[in-house]
Amino acid sequence: MFRFLRVNTDAIWENPVVVRRFQHYLGVFQGKKSARYLIVKKTPVNLSDLMDLSLSEMWEHHKQTRERFNKIESKIEKGQSTIQELDNPEISFLDLKVRIAKEIIQNCHFCERRCHVDRTKKELGFCRLADKSIVTSAFLHVGEEPPLIPSGTIFFIGCTFRCAFCQNWSISQKWGNIDNLNEGYFVTPVSLSKIMEKLAKEGAKNINWVGGDPTPNIHTILEALTHFQVNIIQLWNSNMFVSLEGMELLLDVMDFWLPDLKFFENGFAYEMTKAKSYKEVATRNIKKAYNNGFHEMIIRHLIMPGRVEADTLPILDWCAGNVERAFVNIMAQWRPEHKIHGNPRYNTLDRRVSSQEMDRARKYADQLGIRWREVH
Repeated sequence: MFRFLRVNTDAIWENPVVVRRFQHYLGVFQGKKSARYLIVKKTPVNLSDLMDLSLSEMWEHHKQTRERFNKIESKIEKGQSTIQELDNPEISFLDLKVRIAKEIIQNCHFCERRCHVDRTKKELGFCRLADKSIVTSAFLHVGEEPPLIPSGTIFFIGCTFRCAFCQNWSISQKWGNIDNLNEGYFVTPVSLSKIMEKLAKEGAKNINWVGGDPTPNIHTILEALTHFQVNIIQLWNSNMFVSLEGMELLLDVMDFWLPDLKFFENGFAYEMTKAKSYKEVATRNIKKAYNNGFHEMIIRHLIMPGRVEADTLPILDWCAGNVERAFVNIMAQWRPEHKIHGNPRYNTLDRRVSSQEMDRARKYADQLGIRWREVH
């Protein structure tokens, strides 16, 4: 089985469009380029101590250090220097990010719900998570998009949405509570780094942060990377309802982005997820991720029954106009699950997507020049 899948994943790299658009990704798993987090770890912060700084002061140093990081990364990408030539700094850019994340979680605003609870004191916001992260599974996933497999997926419990149609509802919404887990196990930054090491040894081409949603776990993920050394792609697989501050912490660390873009009509988005201003937040963050780095991204759009005109077509228009080098996975995997099936409130959604709806979406994507077949 693995041999068959290996042939398929190798074949995708014979496609010149994939190779051209995913040069960094390909270079890292060939060992010719460096994962961004490793360069972040080598980028020095001009400070002798982080403990006495206010959050605003740390953000100012973050801004200054990013400029230094960009110069270092550019030289490495162009082959003008190597990561091996860099010294280990006393305080790294990653150390600074970890320290900021630990401040944020005490007044939590990792996502745009901005609950402002102190999760270190077990004050729970919308995600219902305290400061300890919970992993439900970690394995080599062979069901992701062809360029990504085998993908080292790490599934976190908890989510920043309440999707009525969630196919992973048992880990996003129905997992119990922090004192009585129905499934999953608590992880520390050190134990999470060991999980990454195991996935890398098993042959993962990337570390795929997913859930639920990974956003509430930014603090644990960043600190885990301080204990990790493997040159492997870091991939953010998310609903992208991340705060601006959360995005600032992630932008320099993630090599590849796998965002959802489900809705374009905010009223329907709120009805489905209980998230306000979905379109503005998700598109803002997707554009930020696309523009900071190498434009290496696959946007997932799940077609929903009766929503092609209201959501799918304007989403494809937006993608063509704003993230033109991104691939778009136009997904047919809709199933009327969780709260949808048999519920009169969601009667129009209680069916599978028709072949006519899929054809309409894909033909429109072709008209716009969007590449979707390679990641289908």
